Amino acid sequence: MELFSNTFQSLENALDYSNAKQKVISQNIANSDTPNYKAKDVDKTKSFKAELESSLESYRTDERHFTFKSEGSHASHIVAQKNVRYNNNGNSVDIDKEMKDLAANQIYYNAVTDRLSGKFQSLQNVIRGGK
Repeated sequence: MELFSNTFQSLENALDYSNAKQKVISQNIANSDTPNYKAKDVDKTKSFKAELESSLESYRTDERHFTFKSEGSHASHIVAQKNVRYNNNGNSVDIDKEMKDLAANQIYYNAVTDRLSGKFQSLQNVIRGGK
């Protein structure tokens, strides 16, 4: 369905990213007192690059031109912070950073769901004939 030119797919990927980020933040907060636990994060550059590659179409006119698509998974990329220690027990969770990330992720999620709701309202308006 080419009604919105991959907008729904992009919004779905944004919600997937927000969901993965929420899970990682929750795990970090839950393990803030666990000895030797290393905080995790979602690599947004890889997630953004995967989204960009999935939404761009390119045509090569010469085999020497670069391709936009790469081989690999479009899943969220979760990475652990290494060689970082905030507590004496080897834990690397900074609770203040996690709470800041939690608030930022909530704002991001609300913006994406608001945009998705607007797309569905536009679609309803088209179906009703603009009434």
